[in-house]
Amino acid sequence: MRLDVAGLCLAAPAQAGLFADDGARKQIQQLEARVLSLEDALKQQTQSMLDLQGQIEALNSEIRKLRGQNEEIAHGLQDAEKRQKDFYVDMDTRLRHFESAEEAAREAAAKEVVPVAVPSAPVPAATASIDPHDPFMENRAIENAYSVFKSGSHADAAKAFREFIGKYPDSVHVPNATYWLGEAQFAQKEFKGALGTFQGLLKDFSGAAKAADTYFYIAECQRALKQKDEARKTLKQLVAKYPDSEAAAKAKKLLATSK
Repeated sequence: MRLDVAGLCLAAPAQAGLFADDGARKQIQQLEARVLSLEDALKQQTQSMLDLQGQIEALNSEIRKLRGQNEEIAHGLQDAEKRQKDFYVDMDTRLRHFESAEEAAREAAAKEVVPVAVPSAPVPAATASIDPHDPFMENRAIENAYSVFKSGSHADAAKAFREFIGKYPDSVHVPNATYWLGEAQFAQKEFKGALGTFQGLLKDFSGAAKAADTYFYIAECQRALKQKDEARKTLKQLVAKYPDSEAAAKAKKLLATSK
């Protein structure tokens, strides 16, 4: 009897130890499973980060490429605008010289009491022997049209500028002729026609030397046609594109007073 009791007493600790070992093994297995799971998750996260880094580097490369292209385009536009402005200044100087010479001729003719006929429209080619593509004739035609415009005969000036544009569609003077045509129409209160002329100028010659003034005239035409919202939008575009221009200064005043 005593031996049985002793056997039972010895078996109890052994079974307890066995159960303890099983529990420890289960915990170790669970920990190993968690470690493997964490390692897999870490590998996936690392791969995702590497993929994301690769995408970021590709995007940065594309951005640098686009910036380079944008700088080239901006430089090209600046050069084109500078050439257009230089041409306009030269053209304006030549026209002023022409006006001075014409005024001197009128004064001299008046002193001699000889009537002088001032043309109200561009002088047409007198004979078939005159080359219509002759630069001299082309320059003379735009000078005559501008002289009529400056004299205040806006209807005749508009006709002269239309004829010039039709006769010399590829001329370097077309942007200026188109602008002055719009001014002539505006002076006659042909606001709808002037609006179309000025908008066409910006569409066909976005880098024209008088682009800022063109925006302002578009806004003025829209205001005259009761297109108030469109006018405000045009004035804001003018200020944004040409903030340092005289036209932008006038646009700011109009925006401030039309709130």
